[in-house]
Amino acid sequence: MTTGERVVRDVDEREARETAEAARETVWVRPSFAKQLYLGDFDLSLIHPHPRATADDAVRGDEFLGRLAAYCETLDGLLIEREARVPDEYLQGFADLGVFGLKIPAEYGGLGLPMSYYGRALMLIGSVHPTLGALVSAHQSIGVPEPVKQFGTDEQKQRFLPRCAGGAVTAFLLTEPDVGSDPARMASTATPTDDGEAYLLDGVKLWTTNGVIAELVVVMARVPEHDGQRGGITAFVVEADSPGITVENRNAFMGLRGIENGVTRFHQVRVPAENRLGREGEGLRIALTTLNTGRLSIPALCAAAGKWCVKIAREWSSERVQWGRPVGKHAAVAEKLSFITATTFALEAVLDLSAQLADAGSKDIRIEAALAKLWSSEMAWKVADELVQIRGGRGYETADSLAARGERAVPAEQILRDVRINRIFEGSTEIMHLLIAREAVDAHLAAAGDLASADADLRAKARAAVKASGFYAKWLPQLAVGKGSVPTSYAEFGPLAHQLRYVERASRRLARQTFYGMSRWQAKLEYRQGFLGRIVDIGAELFAMAASCSRAEMLRTDDPVRGAAAYELAAAFCEQARLRVDHLFDQLWSNTDDSDRSLADRVLDGRYTWLEDGVIDPSEGTGPWIAAWQPGESKASNHSRRYR
Repeated sequence: MTTGERVVRDVDEREARETAEAARETVWVRPSFAKQLYLGDFDLSLIHPHPRATADDAVRGDEFLGRLAAYCETLDGLLIEREARVPDEYLQGFADLGVFGLKIPAEYGGLGLPMSYYGRALMLIGSVHPTLGALVSAHQSIGVPEPVKQFGTDEQKQRFLPRCAGGAVTAFLLTEPDVGSDPARMASTATPTDDGEAYLLDGVKLWTTNGVIAELVVVMARVPEHDGQRGGITAFVVEADSPGITVENRNAFMGLRGIENGVTRFHQVRVPAENRLGREGEGLRIALTTLNTGRLSIPALCAAAGKWCVKIAREWSSERVQWGRPVGKHAAVAEKLSFITATTFALEAVLDLSAQLADAGSKDIRIEAALAKLWSSEMAWKVADELVQIRGGRGYETADSLAARGERAVPAEQILRDVRINRIFEGSTEIMHLLIAREAVDAHLAAAGDLASADADLRAKARAAVKASGFYAKWLPQLAVGKGSVPTSYAEFGPLAHQLRYVERASRRLARQTFYGMSRWQAKLEYRQGFLGRIVDIGAELFAMAASCSRAEMLRTDDPVRGAAAYELAAAFCEQARLRVDHLFDQLWSNTDDSDRSLADRVLDGRYTWLEDGVIDPSEGTGPWIAAWQPGESKASNHSRRYR
């Protein structure tokens, strides 16, 4: 590679798909509630009785949360919002408390708290300002600690984890200016040195959350084939102050003001071979495996947003009077209050169940974690939007402006801006639909074999049809009846029993609809993204309903008074969710997907450019859609800094 030469990897659709497919975990050693749910097997025993933290973890976790809450009370989130920066002393305070080692085992200097308490800690931290939640999450969930803990050697764990626990902020660097969710196009390279003792890292990484202040970073780069080795996308732990690393820009966003997110350039950065995580070519698998539980940070921050929205909506709707009554007593606002409150109960239920399942370790939660991220990010956005609507003009006004004229500084518009990123972070909604759909239809693809392959010939498809018929002859009859058709099923849940019966019936219906789609489109099913997205969303709502019922029963067991209230919230949520599920089922076969794709093609062909007349585009002429980059030494000033 010569300086000045731009590296572009042009890959076709097949290579892109094969790259992603090769990184998937294809073996299911442990049971998965969500996987079975999509197959029409609603096995409540996999999530109920609701898993709980051990007594020792609960004592340690509660003690830590008490100390964390006391510290968070001293922090000023509006200061972060005004200055678009987290004060160094805030970060030092987190380091002193052990926040940067929440999930790091005690033997490496961390607190060793379970995922359930990590989620509760993130809720507290994120409620001060979501930027703080993003900072801690990017470090602890996908930064250096998690991949080193899961895939590092003993020597790597001893070398890196104590530093991370002690306050060394870390980041995860995957995305590039022209590479988002399609890693096959990754252009950053890690070239082995002749002596085999190191790699020379070259490339540019975009949207490096924490990258501006990171001391250590995990970098994904492509190792070329060499000495009989296959190379491929590989993960490295890199010292952020290594010669040749430049943070060329600190990015600013719609929300999360204060986030230390940048553009990082690597030019001939020498990375010792002992800093490689796993083998060459395993980087993408490491990234995806790390994200399986790392994604649960998003539901935690979404639940925190929901809880705050409930509080503000309740207080404001009681205080604000219109036409002689508090606005919360008017039906239009009451409906929003009900949605916000019931949905927030479900947000916490989804988070707690997913986290407790992760802690227990006896279930495979790759689908559950993905569903939790997808569903929580979508619902939290709707909750925040409804809060702004309830607040009216004050919801659109900034907290500082409200305070300046003597009113309570409620940052409703800020929460709307801040939660929006969760629909993009760690896999956009659209990518999550495809990822989950791939897992949800995995059994069908395995049964269909070459029927689901666009490259198979007629003879291969005929053989596959015989094999598939045997699978479906046994599987389909099981979807005809189930516990959901028995009026006495799930009686231990009292007034929630009929909600669980609905989930069971809907699970079997969902499996049948998936089969019909597979039969109709076969190899073309992957292009029916509207259909697959609705299949995924139905499963997500059913998962949230089951989680809410299980949590309500757990709370009733612990405290009958609070449990009765939890039952009310779970019932309200399930009724609302059922309406969404029924609508999604209707849309599976009655939709505008085909006409939408046709219209989109004509839009892209420029047929309707006249529709754009009559406005000014202030962005025109300001730069390319995607900034070009060339390997080589940086010509920009370095924005990197340290808080300690």
